[in-house]
Amino acid sequence: MTTESDRRKELTGARFRDPAAVRALSEAIARRAPGRLLRVMHVCGTHENALCQFGLRDLLPSWIKLVAGPGCPVCVCPAADLDMAVRLGLDHGAIVTTFGDVVRVPARITLLEVKARGGDSRVVYGIDDGIRIAKENPGRQVVFFAVGFETTACTTAAALKRGVPENFSVLTSHRLVPPALEALLASEGDALDGFILPGHVTAVAGLADYRQLAERKKVPMAVAGFEPVDLLLAIKELVERIVAPGRHERPVSNAYGRAVAEGGNPTAREAMSTVFEPCDSSWRGIGVIPGSGYRVREQYAAHDAMRRFGIAPDPDIKDTHPGCRCGEVLLGHIEPEDCPLFRNGCNPDRPIGPCMVAFEGTCHARYRHGHASRVQKKER
Repeated sequence: MTTESDRRKELTGARFRDPAAVRALSEAIARRAPGRLLRVMHVCGTHENALCQFGLRDLLPSWIKLVAGPGCPVCVCPAADLDMAVRLGLDHGAIVTTFGDVVRVPARITLLEVKARGGDSRVVYGIDDGIRIAKENPGRQVVFFAVGFETTACTTAAALKRGVPENFSVLTSHRLVPPALEALLASEGDALDGFILPGHVTAVAGLADYRQLAERKKVPMAVAGFEPVDLLLAIKELVERIVAPGRHERPVSNAYGRAVAEGGNPTAREAMSTVFEPCDSSWRGIGVIPGSGYRVREQYAAHDAMRRFGIAPDPDIKDTHPGCRCGEVLLGHIEPEDCPLFRNGCNPDRPIGPCMVAFEGTCHARYRHGHASRVQKKER
């Protein structure tokens, strides 16, 4: 007799885009009909890309609606943080280094425009490139604008812990996912029945914080990878926990076991706890979420750009352009297609809102893949 464990091993052992495996999982999900609409949110831009690219929403039954949440770290980076990076380049003469998507995110001006105004902003692949630039320019101050969730926060922490040049500092704009999920559960709008957890983040951070939140809020969660079989397996296990919660010992399922361990990456977690301490942080278009960010501990204050240059966020900077509804998109309250600017002046070449800039942005993914017709219809 074939057990559920055997079937799971068979599916996860198959090619992760295998049509037969995808079809089998889709049919298995359809058989778990709960008799009502389920709203499930993912918080990962790469998940949204996979859902759109492979048309996975079309394979799911009408009673499950997959909602995109604040899973793009570039999108949730506040305009005030971007403005500090701009000021470091223009007012303080620093070489500002950061990831490629970040330089195009709208604020008062973009980091890309810093160059046109005589400043020096450079695209790098990561913090190590910024450190190399600092070593090559010992007479200049070099700042790495550190954006991202736990996935990139661990690299920032590891570099500072290891030691960096005297002329190098970081402007941190890291965000933590678990506090954001708690805030989403408390926000106004349609209730959420479960979360698909991001594979990259949980590979670093582990599952403990998610298990505590799931137990406390009685909301099932499942970790997913980034291929069609990965996502559908996570959705199947999540639906099973929603439909029959009493049959499962724990409300959090790890459907990405080949990359995510229960305890995450202990070395990365130790580096983050050593270098950073949690703090209340603003999320673009959403507002302040308690305990959802990182600030540099006093021990490493010499390489904290805010302390070194004596700068602070400007409270008068607005996060969103008039008419832009990126904040509602990030909260899962509307689809990108509901924003009046989507395809109407706002596009990846000329983004008005942050969700249209990065590869991980929900608006960018929907625009690029042309899947407006594949989003679950409201009348379902």
